[in-house]
Amino acid sequence: MDFKMPERPENSHKGTFGKVLNVSGSDYMPGAAVLSSLAALKIGCGYVFLASSERVIDAAAAQTQNIVFVQLKDIQKHLADSNVLLIGCGLSTSESAVEIFKNTISSAGNIRCVIDADGLNILSGFDDFKIPENSVLTPHPKEAARLLGVETDMILSDIEYYAKEISKKYNSVTVLKTHNTVVCSKNLEIYVNNTGNSAMAKAGSGDVLAGVIAGLLAQRCEPFYAAKLGVYLHGLAGDIAKNDLTSYGVMASDLVRYISYAVKTLL
Repeated sequence: MDFKMPERPENSHKGTFGKVLNVSGSDYMPGAAVLSSLAALKIGCGYVFLASSERVIDAAAAQTQNIVFVQLKDIQKHLADSNVLLIGCGLSTSESAVEIFKNTISSAGNIRCVIDADGLNILSGFDDFKIPENSVLTPHPKEAARLLGVETDMILSDIEYYAKEISKKYNSVTVLKTHNTVVCSKNLEIYVNNTGNSAMAKAGSGDVLAGVIAGLLAQRCEPFYAAKLGVYLHGLAGDIAKNDLTSYGVMASDLVRYISYAVKTLL
């Protein structure tokens, strides 16, 4: 498939390239919030607002000066000013996290939305919970099994079938992550990715992917295309990183750094 990056006109400003509100991280998983936020910026998004606990914000601020930080009590205000919501990376499934998820999603309207990790685990606990129409869900097989109420082995037995089942259940784009990640549209069109490698089997890799997809959505890529392009570039970044660092030495933070090299192949 021939991919193209979203246009980047010279007569633009940071608002031109979108604003992502990232509701992610928890006291013992601050890294997920940082990785997903930086990935969205690295793919070209104009702003990332990170809404999280004070402990996460302090940890993130010590690592980067590129993120705008938001107190949890101000989520609603920033939701109204953002065009993409990313929620769930390292959020935890605590009682307070469940309330944050419910309140944020319920107020999201039709904003473009990426739901990842603990956001998916929380979502799986509700029988009938409406998510925004333009949502992208990014489960790995175990999260997919929770969403559908089946065993993980069943998911692994037919990735394409169960990606379609998730898209049908939630009326969403689904990114079912495996060694050959499957992306399913709301209309049940399937894309099977062919980039990526075992070097990417590290904690935090999925957080980077969620951020990449959110950043592409912020630049007004359609959800199915953003998911396909994001998966392709994420895997390609891993392939390029593997060539430099070996299949043993690639970390999720390296994937963020190598996104630019992957993008360069499309320019």
